[in-house]
Amino acid sequence: MTTPLKLGIIGAGRMGITHFSIANALDGVSVASVADPSKLITTMLGKYAKVGTYKDYKGLLKGEELDGVLVCTPPAFNPEILDAVLERRLHVFCEKPFVLNAADGARFASAYDQAGLVNQVGYVNRWNDMFTHTRQLVEDGLIGAPLRFRSEMFSPTIIRDVGDAGWRASHANGGGAVFEMASHAIDLIAYFFGAPDRVGGTSLSKVYSKQVEDIVSTSLFYDSGLAGTMYVNWSDASFRKPTNKFEVFGSEGKLQVDQHGAKIHLKEANEKHGLKEGWNQLYITDVHSSVPFYVRGIEYTAQLADFVASIREGKPVRCTFADAAANLRVIEQLFADDAAIRRAGAAA
Repeated sequence: MTTPLKLGIIGAGRMGITHFSIANALDGVSVASVADPSKLITTMLGKYAKVGTYKDYKGLLKGEELDGVLVCTPPAFNPEILDAVLERRLHVFCEKPFVLNAADGARFASAYDQAGLVNQVGYVNRWNDMFTHTRQLVEDGLIGAPLRFRSEMFSPTIIRDVGDAGWRASHANGGGAVFEMASHAIDLIAYFFGAPDRVGGTSLSKVYSKQVEDIVSTSLFYDSGLAGTMYVNWSDASFRKPTNKFEVFGSEGKLQVDQHGAKIHLKEANEKHGLKEGWNQLYITDVHSSVPFYVRGIEYTAQLADFVASIREGKPVRCTFADAAANLRVIEQLFADDAAIRRAGAAA
């Protein structure tokens, strides 16, 4: 790799800066430019990181010769950005939930695929070693036929009344527990089993927020008969940081997994995987992969390394625009189901 892969970053908030540090640590990769409306951020990056800086994506796309971009802006801004990036024929890594409706998602998935451009969405759990390992165990039939599942996510994101300030307070900007957190729980379900066919019994509840939901509860169903539940609460002060929990009950056992470990209960011992009858405990240190740079978790580096490998080597993309669009279809069902239940309750 004699010529570095040149990337631009659009949006230098928490995730943009995280990706900046990781991408610059990857072999054969150079972050050439950053676009962000904050003059403080762009001044600091220009002075100390020696990269090109721009106040918006238009300047970055016009002023730089790039191979790809990392789009780390609130999803409400992404359609116009992705249209402009598509026009420049650049590969894209986009932070979740990607866009805010399934129609836009499907349009971009089709357009980028037809253009032969790598398109990846940052549903980072797909690169967490505990989730990838247990997903393979389920596919291998370790716990028999999956019958029921439970996907949960908790965080202390909103634990007081913050009024209407900030993008998290509005669905129009991609705020609310559904877009911000339940999207991860939905994607984890899809990663294991594909997108569910329908939802039911949805309840979106407020704790502190005025315009968006803080708690999400629903049931999800597959035409195959597989079914499960999802519960998400971003107002849970008992958690120090965002935590995903996933449970699958099968005909021959069950597993419970989060980002750090897994408990597996089997009816019979499994010699292939070195697991005994009854309860087994696995830790992230038992299955973790190696990455060249650690920020926040192995999975954050692994997903960008895969993005680069997809561009350079044609490696299959683990989470495409089409995958993210499928999650958006489930999200739209959640909103519609909750609204229908509320209307029925009001009419009763």
